[in-house]
Amino acid sequence: MSREIIAEAREAVARALGLSLYPGQLRAAEALLAGKIVEMPTGEGKTVAAVPAIAALAREGKGVHVWTANDYLAARDQQWMAPVYKALGLSVASISQHSTAPQRRLAYQADITYLTPHECGYDYLRDSIALDPRETVQRPFHAVVIDEADSILIDEARIPLVIAAESNDLSAHLSDAARAARSLQRGIHFHVESDGQILHLTDFGIDVAESLLSSDNLYADPDLLDALQSALHAEHLLRRDVDYLVTPEGILPIDDYKGRTMRDRRWPAGLHAALETKEGLPPRREGRILTAVSLQNLTALYPFACGMTGTAATQADEFRLVYGLEVEVIPPHRPCVRIDHPDRLFRTKAGQYQALLAEIATVHATGQPLLVATRTVEEAQQLSAQLELPHHLLTAKNEAEEAAVIARAGEVDRITLSTNMAGRGVDIVLGPGAAERGGLCVLGVGRNESRRIDNQLRGRAGRQGDPGASRFFVSYQDDLITQYLGTAEANPDDVQRLLEGRHLDLRLRLRKYEHILEAQRLLHAERRLELDTPEEKLRHDDLWSQHLERVTQYRAGLHFLSYSGADPLREYLRLVHDWFEELPLQDPEASLGARSRGATWTYLSTDQPFGTPFSRLLKNLLASLHLGAKKPPLPKV
Repeated sequence: MSREIIAEAREAVARALGLSLYPGQLRAAEALLAGKIVEMPTGEGKTVAAVPAIAALAREGKGVHVWTANDYLAARDQQWMAPVYKALGLSVASISQHSTAPQRRLAYQADITYLTPHECGYDYLRDSIALDPRETVQRPFHAVVIDEADSILIDEARIPLVIAAESNDLSAHLSDAARAARSLQRGIHFHVESDGQILHLTDFGIDVAESLLSSDNLYADPDLLDALQSALHAEHLLRRDVDYLVTPEGILPIDDYKGRTMRDRRWPAGLHAALETKEGLPPRREGRILTAVSLQNLTALYPFACGMTGTAATQADEFRLVYGLEVEVIPPHRPCVRIDHPDRLFRTKAGQYQALLAEIATVHATGQPLLVATRTVEEAQQLSAQLELPHHLLTAKNEAEEAAVIARAGEVDRITLSTNMAGRGVDIVLGPGAAERGGLCVLGVGRNESRRIDNQLRGRAGRQGDPGASRFFVSYQDDLITQYLGTAEANPDDVQRLLEGRHLDLRLRLRKYEHILEAQRLLHAERRLELDTPEEKLRHDDLWSQHLERVTQYRAGLHFLSYSGADPLREYLRLVHDWFEELPLQDPEASLGARSRGATWTYLSTDQPFGTPFSRLLKNLLASLHLGAKKPPLPKV
């Protein structure tokens, strides 16, 4: 039956769009219907290849969600494919962050709905705490087709979507904590773990901090301690224009993988407010978690899931272990003739940038189009300031403008500077005369933590048999090496493989922590359905929120358990189970805290795996050897 529908969809694509699906695209559609993650090289037509599979799933009449990387792509793909779906007798709609509740409700009733996983997740959470069934917008989940599946299911899988309401105002401590944080020195007053995510005050640091904050016992005042920890993190671990931007909208986190600002996200546990204080902005009140779900658990709610991306093979084990999804690699329609040159390695960043600028000038002199990708917004901006040739800087502040810049990157004489290209979703088509000049030349400034991200960048050149070239310029002073190995003899490829394994272990361990809370959330939702009145439902939600708040606070300090020799995971699972069982869900006298029910934020997780006390001590000793070393500034050539 599926083959018949695929054949019908193939004909509809030809008539409505004038495109002829080639065998690889049809094979991809069959793999999607088999519930697989499909890898197709960039420019092979993944968006169109998915249409037959989406149509076949939609014929079941239960609705299909198509997850895209951003709102722009959701609207673009929905409009682009609408004539095909109409010819097949199917309705289609899209949802963006600006969609109203009635618009969302109507869109979810369509046979096919294009949207980002964040919009889908927020709607799911809002529905879960709605007091009146008429306020809900979604119908039961049936099937999801995930575009840029590796970006969504791996890079963003750890990020929980959170519905939050305002709670206690801790701003009274933030200015004092910020002043203290500026006076405390790394390696003397506090240590930072080698992963750069967690810091610990030394005994001397505690004494100095108590003096600076006029506190007799820092640990007797949890709010003050939390404010100091957040201020230290904001001051010493997060960098402006690298980890976040300061805009008229406030502090906007920067996505590590895509280089885009994230307007719907805040850091948790006072960290965002600490950043606002650091930058001289009025801090907003912290959020009290009402309910939450990770993208990993949101995906698990669908009876059927599949996806597609340009890079999945290197993460095949993770897709299988975490999601139970196999990866199928579709060969390119035409042989790839792109030339992938060996990395150029440099001892210093000054040498790296000098050679990079010289290479850009040499290539540009031939008229060959250039795409130069950096790892951070800061690097892109500084490279732009040093590059005297005409060029276009991809600022990643507007998705529609971003798409237009990317689409023209293949024109003769054009130089495009960007952060990495993960999840961009726009093909770079060579302009007239570009193929004769060698096609698109891609230059990478440093390696990313994952080979998959580098491959996404490489894949921008050599589209569908086009000529092209790629090369990475790597310095032994790049973060990838200094942060993780700190040796001039390290091989970047070895570091990437090490980090890929470490990140997989981390995500698998985090999954163990999340499983019990997700099971409790589903049980909470089932019990809530049995309640009759909005008063009862509010009380139930309030108790669940108190439980989440208690678990969140406990988890923030969980790493201290490993120093005592205890197993943090076992203790966490035991306590979270006991606390849930103790919830007085049937107590009519349970208090209802005053709250608002509107804010939606995304929190960034900073949990880390816990080793033995000895291994953690060894890590800290090794890290302390490099605490005095400062990151070299970007060179001016």
